[in-house]
Amino acid sequence: MGLKILYISEIVGKAGIWSVKTGLASLKKREKPDIVIANADGATGCAGLGRQHAGYLKKMGIDVITGGDSILFKKDLVESLDSVPYVLRPANYPPECPGRGWKMIQVGSHRVAVVSLIGRVGFSRVHGDNPFTLMPLLAERLSRETPYIVVDFHSGASAEKLAFFHHAAPHVSAVIGSHSRVQTADETVLLGKCAVITDAGRTGSIDSVGGCEIRSRIREYMSCVPDWSRDAWSRCELQGVCIELGDDGRAVAITRFRHDCGDPPESVRT
Repeated sequence: MGLKILYISEIVGKAGIWSVKTGLASLKKREKPDIVIANADGATGCAGLGRQHAGYLKKMGIDVITGGDSILFKKDLVESLDSVPYVLRPANYPPECPGRGWKMIQVGSHRVAVVSLIGRVGFSRVHGDNPFTLMPLLAERLSRETPYIVVDFHSGASAEKLAFFHHAAPHVSAVIGSHSRVQTADETVLLGKCAVITDAGRTGSIDSVGGCEIRSRIREYMSCVPDWSRDAWSRCELQGVCIELGDDGRAVAITRFRHDCGDPPESVRT
C-alpha cells in the first residue's frame, strides 16, 4: 500500500502561519497524506520558531516540524525543546544541544523516520558536524526499524545539496532541500528509490524577499542594519511537495505544489 508524505516548505512569518491555517485542510483533503511534515525555521518573525507557534502548527495538523540554522533563535522554544518531541533541530548539532534531530512516527502499521540535518555551507553563526559522515551511520540505525526515512537537508548551497542527495540516495527514501525559500523545478527520483528536490520553496508571502517585507530587506543591504520587524503579506501561497513511497520504502513519485491562499484580510495583518 505504501505511504504518502506531504511536506510543507519553510513557513515564513505571520503570513506563513496564516497560509497554513487557510490552506492546509483543503490540501490534506485533496492529497490524503499519511503524514504531514513542515519546515518552520522562519515562522516566528521570519527567523526562528516560538513555542506558541510550534504548538499552533501542531494543532493545525502538522505531525513533525523541522528547522535549520534559526531553530534555536527563540528562547522560549529552546527552554522547552526537550519536552516538545514533534519539533526537530538538526541531528548533527552537538550532543550538548537540547532537543532531538530525528523522530519515529507511527502511521498505521508503518513507522516513518523523519530526520533534520544542516549543511556546512552558507552559515556563519552555526556549525554542525559533517552531515555526509553522519548520514550513512544514522540511516543504518534507523533502517533497523523502518524502510521509510525522510530527510530535511537545510543548506545554503545548491552544490552541497546535490552532492548530499547522491550520497544519501542509497540509504533513504527522500531528501528535501530547504533554506533558500525559493521553489526549484528539479524534483526527481534518484536511483529509482530516493525522491529529492533542491528546495521545496516557502510558505507565506510570495511578493516579498524570502517571505520578508521588501523595503526592510533593501534597507538592510544598503545600511547593514538588520530589521526583521516588518511582515510581508502580499500574495500568500502554501508550497511544498507530495512524495509517494512504496511498501519497500522506495520513492515512487515526487510532485511539487503551489497552493494559492490569496491576500489576508486587513484584520489578520494587524
